[in-house]
Amino acid sequence: MGNDPVTEQEVARRRVFYIPGYDPIHPRRYRELYRKEGAAQAEISGYEIGLKPKTTRGPYGWHVAAEMEGAAVEADVEVLVWSDIVRDSMSTSIPATYLQLIRTAWEYIATGALRRLMRLRKGPVIAALYPVGMLLLQLLVALLAGWVVYAGVQLLRPWLGVVAVGLGAVAWGTVAVLLLRWFKRKDGKLFAYYLMHDYAYSAQYRGANPPELEARMAAFGDTIAEALRSESDEVLVVGHSSGAHLAVSILADLIRQGRVPARGPRLAFLSLGQVVPMVSFLRDAYRLRADLAYLSMRNELTWVDVTAPGDGCAFALCDPVAVSGVAPAGKRWPLVFSAQFTRSLSPARWKALRWRFFRLHFQYLCAFDNPLDYDYFRITAGPLSLATRYAERPPSNSRIDVPVSKFMSVAP
Repeated sequence: MGNDPVTEQEVARRRVFYIPGYDPIHPRRYRELYRKEGAAQAEISGYEIGLKPKTTRGPYGWHVAAEMEGAAVEADVEVLVWSDIVRDSMSTSIPATYLQLIRTAWEYIATGALRRLMRLRKGPVIAALYPVGMLLLQLLVALLAGWVVYAGVQLLRPWLGVVAVGLGAVAWGTVAVLLLRWFKRKDGKLFAYYLMHDYAYSAQYRGANPPELEARMAAFGDTIAEALRSESDEVLVVGHSSGAHLAVSILADLIRQGRVPARGPRLAFLSLGQVVPMVSFLRDAYRLRADLAYLSMRNELTWVDVTAPGDGCAFALCDPVAVSGVAPAGKRWPLVFSAQFTRSLSPARWKALRWRFFRLHFQYLCAFDNPLDYDYFRITAGPLSLATRYAERPPSNSRIDVPVSKFMSVAP
């Protein structure tokens, strides 16, 4: 039961830093998701959890008070926001987006990265190809609709003469542009532009981080370093989706710089629904590959990687270090296992969510009907550290832990 006593309470106070993926939405979305899903999981699992407004300075966040396994735990959850950078990268015109399509497709296809990625999981590769296909389809529909109007205007040629050609061409272009604009306005349901910008953001620098993102990551590192000097029992960094590879580099930098105190709070890293190979397989992702190799050997932290084959947007059970071809001898991290959506969700719930790909990509942050050994709220607000909670947890047997990337160099 959720309130069974624990042998020893390791964590009474925790700092949690959540790094979102490529998401332009205000961080209040994550607070509301935590509030709603935490309450649902508490009712299912028999523990208590409640949210209060944040009273401290710093990043956007909230305070959590929980009673789990006979222990009271306080947690401050903060969102390390880079949604403004995401929004800026998305503020491009329709022609610029189609230019991004060409450049991004060329980067993944011509270098062989796409072919290598397909050896891992088909789901995220299909997700990557979707915006290319959808945007090309939209362009084709727009051009065909314009051609139909042009052909209609040409029926008036006996009366208008050669003027009909000019009018038809103008009408063709106008209809095509209006239709393309309409498609873009509907992207909240189609996600073609959103996903195209997502993949293009990593591909534009061939896997390297843009300068504005490096600056933000350094600021995130400062925030986490400050928490590591606090009286907390554990500092937990959660990297979701694209946020996972940002967290890898941030934490690697902190350890290299000697900013993880030997007698400070326990440092833990939870990567969820990661898409690391989409970046690490690119030719200039030297920094990320070096950081993956470095972090995988460190004893200053515990790194647990949770994905699920039911999440078609993640590289499920793909060890991000190993598949990137940079696993050193004696590699320690990450511990890779599955959230097992098909078992931890009831049949009815799984049926309702199965084809809602984006919703499933956020299931790691949500409640489960039949929770097994993964519970986001126990991890973020429970009395056990991440290290202890999964100390005896074996990695999933079906994980992929062989080198697959064509590009494995960690230095230019």
